[in-house]
Amino acid sequence: MSAKEFVQKFYKSDALIDGEVIKEFLHPDVIVEWNSSKGFVELNYDSLLNLSNDLSKAYVRSKVRISHIIGENDLISVRYSHFVKTIENPREEMLLAHFIVIWQIKDNKLYRGYQMSQLS
Repeated sequence: MSAKEFVQKFYKSDALIDGEVIKEFLHPDVIVEWNSSKGFVELNYDSLLNLSNDLSKAYVRSKVRISHIIGENDLISVRYSHFVKTIENPREEMLLAHFIVIWQIKDNKLYRGYQMSQLS
C-alpha cells in the first residue's frame, strides 16, 4: 500500500473516534504539531489516543470528506472537512471543522503530522 493509500485508509476508518482503531495507524513515536483556533498544541501517541477516546464520548459517527490529497514519497498533504453525528442527535450530521495536514509516514505508520484547523 502506498503512503497516500495508507492516509486515505486512515481517514476512511473510525480512527478519529475509536482509540482501538487509531492504534493501527500511529507510529509509537508519533508527534502532531497542531495550530488550532485555540492555539498551538503538540500531541504524542498517548494524547492522540486520549483525544480519540474523548471524541468517542460525544460523537457516534465521524466522517471525513477529503477535497485534496497530494503525495510525494513519504509526505502526504490532505485537505478535508470533518463531519460528526452527536449522541444527542445521531440523525443530523454537523460540520466540526476544516483541516489541512501534512503527514510523514515512517514504517507504514503516521509518524509526523503538521496540522491546521478552522472551526466551522
